[in-house]
Amino acid sequence: MRSRLFSLLLRVRIGGLLLAGLALWAFEQIADEVLEKESHALDVRILLAIRRLHNTLLDQAMMGITFIGDPSILLVVCVGVAIWLLRQKQRSEATTLAIAAIGAIALNVLLKHLFSRARPMLWERIVDVGQYSFPSGHAMVSMVIYGFIGYLLATRYRRQRVWIVSLIVLLILAIGFSRMYLGVHWPTDVAAGYAAGLVWLIACIFSLKIWRQYRAKYHLPNS
Repeated sequence: MRSRLFSLLLRVRIGGLLLAGLALWAFEQIADEVLEKESHALDVRILLAIRRLHNTLLDQAMMGITFIGDPSILLVVCVGVAIWLLRQKQRSEATTLAIAAIGAIALNVLLKHLFSRARPMLWERIVDVGQYSFPSGHAMVSMVIYGFIGYLLATRYRRQRVWIVSLIVLLILAIGFSRMYLGVHWPTDVAAGYAAGLVWLIACIFSLKIWRQYRAKYHLPNS
């Protein structure tokens, strides 16, 4: 039984490492195309195709979805979840969530200034935006924060984990789409945000798993 469990955990870890490596490779490929401006024509075509979907009702829906993906709102979500985790005496989880959130936002700001890509100006936007465009902060930070919260919920409520993961994935994808719908990000901005966020998310999950194993091995309290 132990050997089977060890084998399963090993496959999960190898799968996670491979996924992180694939996400890192994808970010590198996207970044290269952005720097060489090879993706511009495709970016424009996709945004103009999305522009045809615009209507008043969908405008309001996308505004609401993009609001819950705003990094400042995500920080509020983090604080609320962290307080709940601390009350549940899950200090390691709360600490990792804080590190995940702060690290994702800091890394996104750094990447934005490194690439200094201008935002799309294909039509008059209904939202105000600042800073640079690449990678999307909404996509990257929502991937990390909602992804990590989804991981915690899926491990806590195993019977509902399929629903939890499905809802989290749909939420993250909707946030990224809302940024393109509103014309404030190129599709490659969103894709790169997902890729970079996934790498950091996997790193945070792995660090939590390692700490859990270390704590269990030496019978340490959850702190």
